[in-house]
Amino acid sequence: MRIRRLSLPRSNAIRVAVSLVFMAGVLALLWWRGPSLTSIGDAFAQVRWSWVVIAIALNLLSVVMRALAWRTVINQAMPPPHPSFLLVFSAFSVGLFANAVLPGRIGELARVAVLTRKLPRRRGTWATLVGTVFAHRVFDLVPVVLLILYVVRTAKIPAWAITSLLVFVGVGAALFTFAFASARRPNTRGLDGIGAARRLLTMARQGLGVMRSPVGATVAILFQIAGWVCQLLAVYTAMRAFDIHAPLPAAAVVLLLMNVATVFPLWPGNVGLVQVAIATPLKASYGVRYAHGVAFGFGLQAIEASVGIGVGLLFLAREGLSLAMLRVMPSAAQAEMNEETEGEEEAQADGRTERARVSG
Repeated sequence: MRIRRLSLPRSNAIRVAVSLVFMAGVLALLWWRGPSLTSIGDAFAQVRWSWVVIAIALNLLSVVMRALAWRTVINQAMPPPHPSFLLVFSAFSVGLFANAVLPGRIGELARVAVLTRKLPRRRGTWATLVGTVFAHRVFDLVPVVLLILYVVRTAKIPAWAITSLLVFVGVGAALFTFAFASARRPNTRGLDGIGAARRLLTMARQGLGVMRSPVGATVAILFQIAGWVCQLLAVYTAMRAFDIHAPLPAAAVVLLLMNVATVFPLWPGNVGLVQVAIATPLKASYGVRYAHGVAFGFGLQAIEASVGIGVGLLFLAREGLSLAMLRVMPSAAQAEMNEETEGEEEAQADGRTERARVSG
């Protein structure tokens, strides 16, 4: 499948400009009202690197668990041959890299693009994989709800975060219900005689097929829970690296609020906003100095980014892709159009070959 280069629309340019303005405003506020750079530097001087290595390893294990969850979803949505774990892990890692360095959720399309390049050519593959990405994200609702219940029972949640969490759970529950109602089991019969838009919708619904498989859904959810547990332990060990000896519920609060702060990625990593979201509850509930909390926020984000960017770059090079190519990921409709165009071109070429044989 050929991915045609698309020019950057003006709306995207405006969105990028607005994101940069917001990021500059948050960083300026952090510099004006936040701790001094000297205090942040002193916190970094006390870092215990052995704990950092453990936190990185736990984050990597979390990525492996989530990739296994996505592979489970894919296997339920598509007929054999199914992609190997290494291929799924490669695509998932490239998606993490794209989400870390680019605004928006470009990584979700990036992992679909990487996987599509290596799968047998089938009509509607792109739309089906987009459906699996949606199902994979919806399954995050289960560990998030468990994390919220754990935090509510064992720790204190800042008042400003309660509304955001309620909205997040409400929207997540609605999406879960929508995904379950829309899901259908894989069935490629009867797709040739319908229009492109209806075919895309049908294939996307097949990508949600795991929702109709109790065993498949349970396995995927368990892998997702395991991934979140690894990430929780990574936050806890990162706190030890920064000499923050708060209990495990404090790590749960940090993980929860860090995800709330990055629900809408206005700029890469929402840097600045994440640090404020982490440092504020640590100071209010656990007596951690604000400068120390901000430094920990930068360190924690760097630990997570080191896994996404490091492993993502490795597999990006392995796939022969570049950052510029990630910026122009096509939509499902564009991919379907390219597939149809290539199919027509191949059919015409076969026809010309056949006519040449007859005339010869």
